[in-house]
This record gives sequence, C-alpha cells and structure tokens, in this order.
Amino acid sequence: MTKSAYLMELEDRYGAHNYHPLPVVIDRARGVYMWDVEGKRYLDFLSAYSAVNQGHCHQLIVDVLKKQAEKLTLTSRAFYNSSLGEFEKYITEYFGYDKVLPMNTGVEAVETAVKLARRWAYAVKGIKDKKAKIIVPENNFHGRTLMAISASTDPSSYAGFGPYVPNFIQIPYNDLKALDEALNDKDVCAFMVEPIQGEAGVVVPDENYLAKAKYLCEKAGVLFIADEVQTGLARTGKMLACDWEDVRPDILILGKALSGGTLPVSAVLCDDPVMLNIKPGEHGSTYGGNPLACKVAMAALQVIKDENLEYNAFYLGKYFRQELSKIKSPLIKEIRGKGLLNAIVLNTQSETAGWDLCMKFMENGLLAKPTHHFIIRLAPPLVITKSQIDDSVAIISKCIKEFKD
Repeated sequence: MTKSAYLMELEDRYGAHNYHPLPVVIDRARGVYMWDVEGKRYLDFLSAYSAVNQGHCHQLIVDVLKKQAEKLTLTSRAFYNSSLGEFEKYITEYFGYDKVLPMNTGVEAVETAVKLARRWAYAVKGIKDKKAKIIVPENNFHGRTLMAISASTDPSSYAGFGPYVPNFIQIPYNDLKALDEALNDKDVCAFMVEPIQGEAGVVVPDENYLAKAKYLCEKAGVLFIADEVQTGLARTGKMLACDWEDVRPDILILGKALSGGTLPVSAVLCDDPVMLNIKPGEHGSTYGGNPLACKVAMAALQVIKDENLEYNAFYLGKYFRQELSKIKSPLIKEIRGKGLLNAIVLNTQSETAGWDLCMKFMENGLLAKPTHHFIIRLAPPLVITKSQIDDSVAIISKCIKEFKD
C-alpha cells in the first residue's frame, strides 16, 4: 500500500463521509503549486475554493502568523485585546464601512448577516416580530448550516435535514423582474446575493444586474446583502465583485482569502444604522476577533494591495479565457468567468464526465474539481504568472483532446 493509499484509507475509516475528494493526498504547498506525499507536483486550480488568493503559505502572512502565535492567540471577547481594535479600524477603512463584526467561517458570517438584517427589520423598518423575509436567488450557495440550506434550492444540500428556517423567498438568479415583484412584499427586509454564483458553476449575471438590483432594493427600503466570501478579495479582477458595477452593499460578507488560507477568518461589514441594533450578549463567537486572526487578516489584506492582485486577476483571467477559447473540441460547450474565477461547461450528458476529466487533469499535474457533474471550476491563486497560465492551458488542452466521453 502506498503512503497516499494508507492516508486515504485512514480518512475513509475514521472520518465522516461528507466529502468526495479527488484521490490525491497533499503534503505541502507554495504559491500556485502543491505536492502530494509521494512528491508529485501539481498546479492548484481550486485555491481551496478561493481561500488562498495570495498563494499557498505566503511568507509575509506566515511570518505574521508565527510571530503573533508566540505572543497571544485567544482571549475570547470577555476582554479587550491589543489586536482587535487595530484590525477593526484597518478593515473598515479598507472597505469604507462604519463597523465590522468579525467571525470565523464564511457561513458564520452569512448567519451573522441574516441576523443583522432581521434585527434591522424589527428595530428600524418596523416589520412585525417573526415576519421578516429575505429574498435569495435560486441555485445559491451560502454554506451548509441549517440556515444556509434553508435558503438553498439544491437537494444535495437540503434534502433530509428539515424542518428548515422559514421566510426565505427564492427567485430566479439574474432576473430583475422577479426581484421587483418579490420586493412588493412589505415583510421583505433584505435581498442576499452572490455577485457571481460560484458553486452553481461560475454563473456570471448580465451587465448591470447588481446595480439595478441595488436600485430596486433602495426603492423598496430593503437591505442589499452581498455574499463575497468566494468572489471578494480580488478574485474577479476587482477588490470586490460588486465593484465592477460600483455597487456598495448595505451588508458585505467576507471570508476565505481574508486569512490567505492560514486559518478561518470571516467578517461582516455594514454601517451603524444596521450594525448597532445588535446589543451585548445577542451575538458572538468565542474565536471571533481573536488576536491571531486579526493580525493575519491585516497581513492578508495588505498583500492583496501590495502585490496588485486585482490587476493580476483581471489581466491573467482575460488571457486565460482567451487561451482556453482556442481549444477546439466538441466537449467544450462554454467558457465563462471573470478575473481568475472561471469555468468550463462541458457539452455532455454523462454524469461522470466532469469527474473523469478532473482525474485526467490530476494525472497530468493540475488539480481542479467539478460541480454539478458537467462544470469544472478553474480558479488558481492570484499570484499565478503568465507562463504558469500557459502551462495549465497546455495540460487542459491535452486532456480535453484525448478525453473519451
């Protein structure tokens, strides 16, 4: 038995079976590359679902992590700590909001945003208690907590886990008419949307969809919540995907790359009229705002600016799609994306084609993962170079041309 086989068997025997990973065991990583336990090198085109935008084990972020870890890691919010206020000032000025509420994982930040919207509904908008509703697009993905799956239309997320959290109104994505009609309900307090639907297969809405949706929300007196956990932090070629349309969310949700992939850090940003409706004891997290996370998040955000990762994602994302479009194959139905969040949509009826093609990629030194069987997301770390893009396109082209559906 190889070392990889042994380690995969351990996970299968002792771990929950809630994931279906590719059969590769990663042992170390740096920049855009990962190595398995046997020493084979791979180009990473998943980026831990966009959590390592700054590249694996970025030295500046790791150095800050190590330095703070030797000083103070956790106090809980029972006390002030010497890093939290500094982080709060840094991130609110970075994104231009009055306040931030730090959490850990992306889905915790989504839960926080929903609680903020509901409390605002009752305290400010005047909706009757327990009546507040939130509009969400179909095929959304906000995580897998009970609240998040209650908003989902994907049976693989919600089936068999009811009863669900009530008062989510589901409408088609990229449909302004449906949004306008749903906003007629006076109990609606918020519209929560991914600027680009990642888990659904990198679905990019029509131009001005976000701007027009924000206008409709403002007209109806409803909060616009942007889930930028995956699309934010330079991934799409702008600091936020909403920046493409100059949209300022009423509530902004961040996570994933907020720590450069070193530990769970998330944040919810909004202004005082929304944030200050939650009082002491009404929301929190033992680890939320811990000193280690605060220092790391500031370093991760600084790297994005210092290394101009917005521009790299914009320029190389455009180049990547241009090069992919040169691959002539009946297997390719569509290439879509923005910045370095991209996808190949396969022209196939097979439910295993996406997985099988990703296996071919893996054998040839590139790691990616399918979603919905026939869509392959391609999202490398934003530190990738043009020559590494060329290497990846060569692998993808070779595998597609040799693939037997």
